[in-house]
Amino acid sequence: MVRIKPFRGIRPPAEHAAEVASRPYDVLNSAEAQQEATEKSLLHIIKPEIDFSPIADEHSDEVYARAVENFRAWREKGWLVQDDTEKYYVYAQTMDGRTQYGLVAACHFDDYLQGKIKKHELTRPDKEEDRMVHVRNQNANIEPVFFSYPAVREMDLIIEGVVAGNEPVYDFVASDGFGHKFWVIDDPEVQQRITKIFAGIPALYVADGHHRTAAAARVGQEKMKQNATHTGDEEYCFFLAVIFPDNQLKIIDYNRVVKDLNGLASSQLIAALGEHFTVEKKGREIYTPDRLHNFAMYLDGEWYSLTAKEGTYNDNDPIGVLDVTILSDLVLDRLLGIKDLRTDKRIDFVGGIRGLGELQRRVDSGEMQVAFALYPVSMKQLIDIADSGNIMPPKTTWFEPKLRSGLVIHSLE
Repeated sequence: MVRIKPFRGIRPPAEHAAEVASRPYDVLNSAEAQQEATEKSLLHIIKPEIDFSPIADEHSDEVYARAVENFRAWREKGWLVQDDTEKYYVYAQTMDGRTQYGLVAACHFDDYLQGKIKKHELTRPDKEEDRMVHVRNQNANIEPVFFSYPAVREMDLIIEGVVAGNEPVYDFVASDGFGHKFWVIDDPEVQQRITKIFAGIPALYVADGHHRTAAAARVGQEKMKQNATHTGDEEYCFFLAVIFPDNQLKIIDYNRVVKDLNGLASSQLIAALGEHFTVEKKGREIYTPDRLHNFAMYLDGEWYSLTAKEGTYNDNDPIGVLDVTILSDLVLDRLLGIKDLRTDKRIDFVGGIRGLGELQRRVDSGEMQVAFALYPVSMKQLIDIADSGNIMPPKTTWFEPKLRSGLVIHSLE
C-alpha cells in the first residue's frame, strides 16, 4: 500500500507557465538546450551549463552553483511562486489526439526502498550521483518522475470531476505540438479521499525517471540520518511524481542501429537470420512491425520483415517474451557480436518518436549499416516484469509525450 500526499507546489503564474515549462533535462544535449531556452525557461535551472560561453561542463561546481542561483532568481522575479497550502494537481498531456491524465503528488521515499515503487530498469551510479547533487543543492525536486498505477475507477471519476468542473490554470501547446493542461485540487475532502485511495493501491511503477527516483530516495535517507528526531512525516521524505493510470499510457517503440555487420556480407546475415526468423523482403517502402515477435530490418536500401519462429522465445517468461530479448540474443549477440548493449560503441538507440525514417536516414548516410525496428512493449509486460522483480534489457521502453518540467516543483523544506 503506497503513501502519497498533497504538497505546497512551487509553480509559475499562469502568464509565465508556457515559457517557464521546458522539456526534461535528459532529452536535450547542452547545445540543443541553449538553442531552445528562452529568458524564463526552466532549462536555465536544470541545464545551467547553457548560461556559460562556451558551454561549461555540466558536472562542474560552478554549474551546480548556477542552478541554485537561477532557482532563487526565478522565485525572486515571480516566475515561480509557492502555493500557500498543500494541494494535489492534475496534469493532462495530449499527443496525436490522445489525452492522458495524471495526478501530481508527493511520494514517500520509503515506498521505493521497500519495493512498493517498482522499477524495471537498472540505474547508473554516475547518473544517480548527478541527480542527487541537484536535489541536495536545491533542496527541492525540480523535475517530476513519471509513475503509473493500476487504474482505479474511483480515481478516474475524481479526475473527470476536476477536469469537467474547473478551468485549467495552465493550457498551452508546446513547440513540439503536444498539449499541456494543469488543474489544482484544493478541496480538503477530495484530497483526503485521494490519499486514502492510494493507500489501498499495492504498488506504483516507474515509467520514466529511474535515476531521479533513486536520487530522491537517497537524499531522503541522507536527511533522515541527519535528523535525530526524524518521524517519517517530514517533507524531505517525499518527492515529486506524476502518476498515470496504466490504461491511459502508451509505450512507443525503441529501435536499434548498428555500425557494421561483424565481418558478414549482407547475404550471409540474411541467410543466418533464416535459422530463427521467417525473413520476407518488403522493398524500399518503410515496413513497420505489426505484432509481437515481428521485427523490421533495413539493410542495403531494402526493408525486411523478420518474424521469430516458434521455439525461439518463451511467452511464459516475462523477460524471454520481450522482443528486445529475442533481438539481443539471436541477432545482436549471436550474429553481430554485440555482447553489452550499455557499453558497445557499435550500436545506438533511436526512440520511435523520430519515426522509422530516421533509421533509414542513418543507414543511407553510411553512418550505420543496418537498422532494426521493434514492436512496442506493452504496459502489461512492463508491470509483469516489475512485479516479478526482473529488469528489462537496456533501452526497452520509450514513453511519449514526456512530462514538461517546471509546471510544479516540490520543496523539501
